[in-house]
Amino acid sequence: MAVQKATKKKGVSASAPPPYTSKIIKASALLDDTKTLLSHWDVTATVPENLDRIRRENVFAKASRSRVEDILAVFRQRYLVEADVVKALVVLVKNRFPAASLDRVLYFHAARADALLHDAVTEILMPRQAQGITDIEPVAVQRVLAKWVEKGLTTTAWSENTTVRVAQGLLSTLRDFGVLQGAVNKRIAPAYMPVTAFAYIAFYLKQ
Repeated sequence: MAVQKATKKKGVSASAPPPYTSKIIKASALLDDTKTLLSHWDVTATVPENLDRIRRENVFAKASRSRVEDILAVFRQRYLVEADVVKALVVLVKNRFPAASLDRVLYFHAARADALLHDAVTEILMPRQAQGITDIEPVAVQRVLAKWVEKGLTTTAWSENTTVRVAQGLLSTLRDFGVLQGAVNKRIAPAYMPVTAFAYIAFYLKQ
C-alpha cells in the first residue's frame, strides 16, 4: 500500500495535539485538482505568491471561493511542507510523468502528511488484509474511528454523523488513490507499484 508504518504509540501526550482532523470530509484524493495546481505552479515564486495567483486566476474553475480555499488548504498540508517536494512534483507533472506512477507518488505524500489517512491504511486495512479479508464495510471503519474519538485522538469530539462522514471520506479518498476498488462496495485493490513510482519514493526516503 506504499505507506511506511510509523512506529508510534497511540495516545495524546501533554504537548502533542490530537492527530486526527475531519478535513477528509472536504478533501478526497483531489487528483485532478492537484495536477492542475502543479501544472500552474511557478517554482521561481514563493508559496504565498503562487497561492495568491492561483486564487486570482481561478485555475480550478470553481464557482465557490470556499471550495477553492478547501483545495488549497489540503494541497498545502500534503505537498507544501517541504520545498523540494513541490518542486519535484511540478517537474513530474510538467514532464508528463505516467499517471499511474504519479497517482502513487501523490498518495505516498498525502498519507505521510495526514495521520488519519495513514493510520486508516496501516491500522484498519492492513490488519484485515493480513487476515485475508479484502471487503471493507463502512461500519467497520466507523467502529475504529469511534474508538479513536473516545481516546481523544481527534481535534474535536466528533458526533456520530461526523464519524460516518469521515469514514465515507476515507473510503472514497482511498478508492481514488487506488488503494481500494468499488464504487459502492469497497474492497482492497491488488497491490501495484510502478517502477518509476518506486524509484521516486526510494530516492525520497534516502534523502
